[in-house]
Amino acid sequence: MSFNLDTLFSNYLFIIPLVVAIAIGWFLGRRDRRSKVSCPQTSLSSEYFTGLDYLLNEKVDEAIESFIRALEINSDTIPAHLSLAKLFRRKGDVDRAIQIHQKLLARPDLTRSDFMRIQMALARDYYAVGLLDRAENLLEEIIKSGSSKSIQHKALRLLIKLYEKEGEWEQALKAAQKLDPEERRSIATELAHYCCELAEQAITEKKQTLSINYLKRAEQFEADNVRVCFMQARVAMAVGQWKVAIKQLKAISKLDKLFVSEAIPLLGECYSHVNGQREYTEYLRTCLAQAPSTTAIIALAEQIRSDRGIYAAGSFITEELKRRPSIKGFNSLIDLHIEYGSESARDSLTVLRGLTGQLELSKPVYRCNSCGFSGRSLLWQCPSCKSWGTTKPIQGLEGE
Repeated sequence: MSFNLDTLFSNYLFIIPLVVAIAIGWFLGRRDRRSKVSCPQTSLSSEYFTGLDYLLNEKVDEAIESFIRALEINSDTIPAHLSLAKLFRRKGDVDRAIQIHQKLLARPDLTRSDFMRIQMALARDYYAVGLLDRAENLLEEIIKSGSSKSIQHKALRLLIKLYEKEGEWEQALKAAQKLDPEERRSIATELAHYCCELAEQAITEKKQTLSINYLKRAEQFEADNVRVCFMQARVAMAVGQWKVAIKQLKAISKLDKLFVSEAIPLLGECYSHVNGQREYTEYLRTCLAQAPSTTAIIALAEQIRSDRGIYAAGSFITEELKRRPSIKGFNSLIDLHIEYGSESARDSLTVLRGLTGQLELSKPVYRCNSCGFSGRSLLWQCPSCKSWGTTKPIQGLEGE
């Protein structure tokens, strides 16, 4: 069965108005039973059935307009108005959603519960359209107003996402402290990465103690965060604490084996400073057995080349590529043959290497496991779905 996102989205936009139409019909029917006046209802019912007709003919925008005209604002129809406004926001017509919510807020007979729900919806509108200052002010009002626990949590969660969007990491962490412990645990990954972002800033400003403190806070939120390990290693390397860095980098294989390939180059640098080449070689062999990657193959080939020569290194890569073929590994093997091959073969291999090199550079190196977004840089927050810690090195023929 083929999967078409456009078809799914169009069906999704059709189903929501249909559900809203059913809800509006229920509200109008309920009101009809309450009211004794028949004339005004005929007009309203006419608009409702006109909307249904538009909907059945897949004229969603016209259907929504008819449903809005069929509804007068009262306590029974507020949920329907909120549903219609939500539909506008999801379609990208945020201005219409804002108009509906502002019109609802202007009513003097709103209950406190409805008033808070509408304010929360309006804050989402402002957030969606990029009016972050307005959204922030409204969310802070909702939080200070002593509204229901459910609304408070929703407001805090959206406020945290807003601070994230603005890069206000400390503010996001402060807002998270107001959540219940269970709520905080549900966003532990995000909070750990906020601490890492603050640590990155401290490292840039060469404030080592501050960066260490932020990384300790990150560990408190999420003890098995790979990014924290990498950053702790970087901080240790910056001050020459090579053994501390080695310990952090070797711990990465226990957290996520896919990131071992990222740790290997840093480990090579650390071991070179402590004359630990033999230990480094043993670690690479362990990696090949437990967390195989092309990076480990190439790094071990370099060690073999230093100990036993280029032919032994080439034979090793060839045998490993039979078990784990990859473009990256193939290019490394070509480089060896170019360096020590015959002059007649070298020209042909150089041309081939240029083509395979372009092929390698055209392929992504990392992919988000949440939405599938891929690229050549390791981004701890996916730029597409905004998930944290879901982007990892690609495995297989075109990756590791």
